[in-house]
Amino acid sequence: MRIYAIGDVHGRVDLLDATFARIDANLTHSAPHRVIHVLLGDYVDRGPSSREVLDRLVERARLHHVICLKGNHESYLVEFLHDPSVLGDWRHFGGLETLRSYGLNPAAYPSSAEERRLALALLAALPAEHKQLLRKLGASFSCGDFFFAHAGVKPGVPLARQSEHDLLWIRDDFLLSQQDFGKVVVHGHTPVLQPEFRGNRINIDTGAYATGRLTCLMIERDGIFVL
Repeated sequence: MRIYAIGDVHGRVDLLDATFARIDANLTHSAPHRVIHVLLGDYVDRGPSSREVLDRLVERARLHHVICLKGNHESYLVEFLHDPSVLGDWRHFGGLETLRSYGLNPAAYPSSAEERRLALALLAALPAEHKQLLRKLGASFSCGDFFFAHAGVKPGVPLARQSEHDLLWIRDDFLLSQQDFGKVVVHGHTPVLQPEFRGNRINIDTGAYATGRLTCLMIERDGIFVL
């Protein structure tokens, strides 16, 4: 079995396309019996092509076993549809770029009335496949010796009992912990210049939006490699 884990995309469909091309080339060279793609969340916001990124995930899942995890940015998007006032915070995290990718034209500082209008417009603009993808996002995935989550895990809490909030948002308590979590946690959320390998975790968020580097980790019986 082989797992391809992909870090935070943040609207950079160009980098996601290039990553899928590298995976395809790798599979052409050597294809194991079972292959799983695990994407660690934060597909939207900041970059210009959030809609196109979700398009690619839908398309990829038609041909491969793809597990898309929820990031805190997808959480904002979904919450905005139910509570438009969330845009006051979401816009600081790149939410306006996501709205623009769906053909909307938000003001830099939307009024409450415009927030409501934008939420209805986004709901109408989201293709059915995107709504289904967003509804099905899980907060974690476990396979063998590895546990995948967007941000990390809360030390001292069993993996099976982690809260969604911690899986999507945690930082220092997790990043500074030397604890053995029972499995190696593969995560993103906190940008680093290069993939960060620790005894208990691997961080593959290399700040794709700003750096142009989207990391793909290949995990198989023989070892762990950056593709």
